Amino acid sequence: MSRSQSLTLELQSIRDGQASIEHQIDIHENLQLSLEDVLAGLRYVVDYRLKGGRLPNLDYEIMKRLCEGLLLNMSASEGGLLKRKMTAEANEAFILFGEFLEEEFRRAVGEKNVSDLHHALKLHRRCRKDANPEVKQAAVAVIYMLTNWFPQFSDWRELVKDDDQSDVEKVIKEFTDKIKKPSMPPLHGVALPPPSAAIVTAVERDFKGMSVLLFVIVLNTIIGFTQEYKANKALEALQKLTVPQVFIRDGQHVVIDSSSLVPGDIVILEEGDAVPADVRIVESSNLGIIESILTGESLPVVKNVKKIWTRGNAFMSTMVAKGRGKGLVVRTGEDTEIGKISAAISSSKTTITPIQRKLSKLGKLLVAVSIFLCALVIIIGVVYKHEAKAMINVVIPEGLVAVTTVTMAVGVRRMAKRCAIVRTLPAVETLGSVTVICSDKTGTLTEGKMGPSELWTADSSLYSFTESTSMDPNEGGIIYSSPEYLQRTFKTSRNSTDQLSLSQNNEKQIEKVDYKSLKPRELSRNSKDLPPQLIASLMVSSLCNNSSVIKDKESDNEWKGVALVLAAQKGGISKDYWEKEYNFVKIHENPFDSERKLMSVVYKITNPTLLEHLKPTNLVLVKGAPEELLHKCTHHLPDIPKIDRFDLILGQKEGCRPIELSDEFIDKVSEQSSRMASRENNLTFVGLIGLIDPPKKTVKDSIQKCKEAGIRVVMITGDHVATATAISTDIGIIEPGVPNMSRAIRGAELDLLSEEAISELNPFPNVFARVSPDNKLKIVQALQNLGNFVAMTGDGVNAADVGVAMGISGTEITKQAADIVLTNDDFSTIVAAVEEGRQVFDNILKFIVYLLSCNGAEIVVMLLCAIINVELPFTTIMILFANIIADVPPAISLGVEPAEGGIMKRKPRNPKAGILDLYTTSILIMQAFVMALATFGIYEIALHIEHLSLADSRSLAFSTLTTMQLFQGFLSRTLYESAFKTGILGNKWMIVGVFGSFISLIIGVYVPGVKDWLTLTPIPIFGWVKILICLIIQLMFSEIAKVIGRRNRDKESERLRNLNDSQLEEEE
Repeated sequence: MSRSQSLTLELQSIRDGQASIEHQIDIHENLQLSLEDVLAGLRYVVDYRLKGGRLPNLDYEIMKRLCEGLLLNMSASEGGLLKRKMTAEANEAFILFGEFLEEEFRRAVGEKNVSDLHHALKLHRRCRKDANPEVKQAAVAVIYMLTNWFPQFSDWRELVKDDDQSDVEKVIKEFTDKIKKPSMPPLHGVALPPPSAAIVTAVERDFKGMSVLLFVIVLNTIIGFTQEYKANKALEALQKLTVPQVFIRDGQHVVIDSSSLVPGDIVILEEGDAVPADVRIVESSNLGIIESILTGESLPVVKNVKKIWTRGNAFMSTMVAKGRGKGLVVRTGEDTEIGKISAAISSSKTTITPIQRKLSKLGKLLVAVSIFLCALVIIIGVVYKHEAKAMINVVIPEGLVAVTTVTMAVGVRRMAKRCAIVRTLPAVETLGSVTVICSDKTGTLTEGKMGPSELWTADSSLYSFTESTSMDPNEGGIIYSSPEYLQRTFKTSRNSTDQLSLSQNNEKQIEKVDYKSLKPRELSRNSKDLPPQLIASLMVSSLCNNSSVIKDKESDNEWKGVALVLAAQKGGISKDYWEKEYNFVKIHENPFDSERKLMSVVYKITNPTLLEHLKPTNLVLVKGAPEELLHKCTHHLPDIPKIDRFDLILGQKEGCRPIELSDEFIDKVSEQSSRMASRENNLTFVGLIGLIDPPKKTVKDSIQKCKEAGIRVVMITGDHVATATAISTDIGIIEPGVPNMSRAIRGAELDLLSEEAISELNPFPNVFARVSPDNKLKIVQALQNLGNFVAMTGDGVNAADVGVAMGISGTEITKQAADIVLTNDDFSTIVAAVEEGRQVFDNILKFIVYLLSCNGAEIVVMLLCAIINVELPFTTIMILFANIIADVPPAISLGVEPAEGGIMKRKPRNPKAGILDLYTTSILIMQAFVMALATFGIYEIALHIEHLSLADSRSLAFSTLTTMQLFQGFLSRTLYESAFKTGILGNKWMIVGVFGSFISLIIGVYVPGVKDWLTLTPIPIFGWVKILICLIIQLMFSEIAKVIGRRNRDKESERLRNLNDSQLEEEE
């Protein structure tokens, strides 16, 4: 591949985002930058920005180095001395410089001087007659931006030699009307909230007030930036799709980076490799590939060359689990299946989260109130000539944004402790609005690995395995159920597993049976005490197998083989047992083949102690799919009744994958595989073992919690519909006989339905099996069309409201696009995150009610005084001081308030509803008026009845309102429950915050210097008695309002319960 072709490929891949943050940091330390390094950096920038990422400090350093790299590369030229021209790479670098100058490089370019750019840009050469028109146009665009945006480059002639200025001027005139002239966008940085009150105070030269307001703004900025920076540092690897790959070119084996592959290359696939592109398998040997990244199914998919797949049958980023093969590359980069997912994720629109929507709606309401009050203030000011500045300050709750940020940050930390990394702050609360959780089965609801479940032997005995997936052979065991027990307990048939109903005559016979002897029992691990039928089955499991198990370690082998090894080890019988104790020697193997669906081995027995009635001979052991192996069995072990194929469907209904075990004794062994395959006939049936990927232990309880919380759980899997139904029934997703809780559907059926048709399915399925990534998209959109707020786990594009990625098994693409990453891949973590999300919203609601009631009280007091033409009770600095000590500390304490009981027994709140409902608005107004009227009364009595000075009256009114606001913090810990029930000790941060704020108030009132700065005066003891009386009145009104709220809440809950019951009766 030529350098220009390579460069073109790199340019086309600019949005692949393959460079990690660590690589960018390495770039900073390089003294030289190649164009490839620059392109890698630009891929990072574009990809990360498309996903909404922003790391300001790191961004600037990267921009600075990449700018230098482009300047370095754009000056390269080629040709003779008289016909010197710019290289293709230099022109590409120049075009990129112009494109990124519009936004990314401004700060870095602004630090350059004229001489730096004069040498690098070489505008005269790029404006020659024979220059590429695209380069000419780019040159004019660069000149326009430099001269209009940077004072030091205001005269473009300084960038070009005198002799060449005429050529450049002609090009400018030619292309000026053709270029897009972008306006100067704002420099990237941390967006500050509109500091309206700070501007007002600065204009009025009230620098004390301005400093207080700016402190709040900077605090909010630091908290928000720090949290999101930490979240992004926890996910530094943006994408890891590129892997070294062996391929064949010109008949030679060459190792290259997979990003350099092109269609038509031949790649070699070995066990453990990641598939580097979408390929068509042209040669295979027992090749199995895990495609969980696309389908969610963890078991290997067998690949062969029986059919020609024009679009390929092995896909990029899937993993080779076993065997080997060769593949013809048919698609690379963004054209691959995983590339399409990456592109869709990158181009997906950013949606507004519920908390953002609700706070925006609340903000608009506050703006409307502010406009109204400002108009009222102006009218009053014109009539009475009052100062309006203090009135403007009380309208805006300065601490609202800061406390919201702190509360969500605290929620992020709590989620991190529960194994959920939150990438953006609003996602914390968003989970609390979820009404449906769509979850993958494998690895999320289940353990993601196979283990032995049950073993049926030819004598109709049943053996059940406990702790089936544990890598420790000492954990778990084997439970034996005798044929007689099974016959008396269950009716086994092809279509029913119902409990056997016994006649009265049978009951008389059963009374004489010793049930203790029939009861299932755990078998000893001593192989000599095991039933012969079980020994024979475990012998086939251990010997007809190439897998191995190491204690306390996850196996890298194929999981079906591992499961059979685990079954043998739980019986104390391993491969070593037969090879060392009985001198079994493996002399031939016919590996598993996807067409035969069988595997067989031949062992030579030189010391047949176990089977004394046999002479030394060779033993053929076979395992495979029952539908293929059963008809090859012509015998069964001695003294066993006739086998009636068991019930293969039963195995699927129980979520098992059945594997049959058989054997045969032969005298001679042929080394030809074709002859060996013919030996896989006239076999003796030994047993049928069912393998299962068991549910995680915490999943069933977590799903029950979701039901109690009004959240529906939907399973989406690439597995068989019968297996998916069995697992979902076991964990409670499907409830047979319950309306709307017992339907499963296959992906093939979804392909025939539109999104609207899926939305109209009644009942809506709880299980979707054999689904594709496109099916997932349809499912989520159908649920959203029904008004649901959806969270979805797994890889691929799902367009869910909340994307949840798996930290262990998930792809880097999905992790980067997800809102939340689970570090333990456990469904129960999602439920815990939902609980945290609800708690965060509750706390946000509490402190919003608190803050607005406090600011509302200040507004009402000021308006009452203004309306009756009394001196305003508070100065600007008093209001700002009150907002700092009485608003922020209690509000932050409410943000870390522990969750109330029953938080996961409520129904999900409506994501479209406002943040304040009728009750919260009513209690907010009540609290504001109680505090305002009490303060106004204290002020009026002091000023006009007790005839205190204006300063003393203001000081008493200020202390009254501030103390009541601090006390309101305790009352706001719950919106419904009595303060006598919740107490004051449940939130230690509230005690610390209120105590600290009250001490600040005392300092402000009594300490010389401070009280003068705040224009406050000391308060006598009798003044504090009056304040205490106000607190008692405040408590009384709060308790009355909560009693009314509880009654209304209980009535509404009863109404909804009755409505649901009536709907269920109609459906039945």
